[in-house]
Amino acid sequence: MMKRPLIISTDPGIDDAVAITISLFAAELDVKLISATWGNVSLDKTLANCLKLETFLKKRVPIVSGAKRPLIKPAIDASDVHGKSGMDGYDFPEPDQSLLMPGLAATKIHEVVAKSQEKVTLMQIGPATDFALYFRQYPEDLKNIEELVIMGGAIGRGNYGPYDEYNVSGDPEAAKIVFNSGVKIRVAPLELGHQAFVKQDTMNEIKALGRTGEMLYSILDNLHDGNFTDGLEIYDALAVGMLLNPKMYTFKRAFVAIDTNESYTYGASVMDFDNFFEKPINAEIGVAIDRKQFVKWFVEAIKKAN
Repeated sequence: MMKRPLIISTDPGIDDAVAITISLFAAELDVKLISATWGNVSLDKTLANCLKLETFLKKRVPIVSGAKRPLIKPAIDASDVHGKSGMDGYDFPEPDQSLLMPGLAATKIHEVVAKSQEKVTLMQIGPATDFALYFRQYPEDLKNIEELVIMGGAIGRGNYGPYDEYNVSGDPEAAKIVFNSGVKIRVAPLELGHQAFVKQDTMNEIKALGRTGEMLYSILDNLHDGNFTDGLEIYDALAVGMLLNPKMYTFKRAFVAIDTNESYTYGASVMDFDNFFEKPINAEIGVAIDRKQFVKWFVEAIKKAN
């Protein structure tokens, strides 16, 4: 099987840890680099979480330190959801510091893309800062990017403001650069997470899978945004799901504009499905997901990580 080379930009984050775990064990993917960026918590914590997770999973994918803050605006924080460390709920081993490579994220991403014999896929499950800096610094690489899958944005209402989703709102200027890059983009917006949720029976099945299942159960049980009884919404794993099992999604093409004006809608992702703006399509949006298929895929994907 020809594996798809993949670079991940992430801000772990509990649901980031789930997406990373699935990616690292997927037979179809060859994760070349993980860039830890600021996001759910500060960079020092997201970087430590990447190192702890990979050490636990016994993987050797290089990790690079990404952006410390958004391009322009002050950083925001989601520790009220993910806990003070960003990945509370499990006693991880001491991180293997040899996984950390020196240098700037944009440069290291460029080096991976330049060396690759085939086009590289990017996955963004945090703010867009790292990929925006990379696109601006190395525009010649854009032709060598297969596609970018993003968990972020909202079709309608947001979770950080009335119309803005956290990952986009964290760095709207960076998100605007990414959506205007010309790279093929597929998006898992906030609404898909509302549809893709897991309940106690599914989590019990995951917990019984082994040490990785137990770890994921523990950190997801510590996510302060929903619970297993009512249904815990899964977000970042939706991005890797688009790479591994796209048939469970319904997609609609759209022109996506990011509002970077200082207003009540600052950080909103405006998704024009009907060509109101008469602008070229720049993304495919996941507008629906088959929950039964998702739950089955989710469990099977985690099973491979044990």
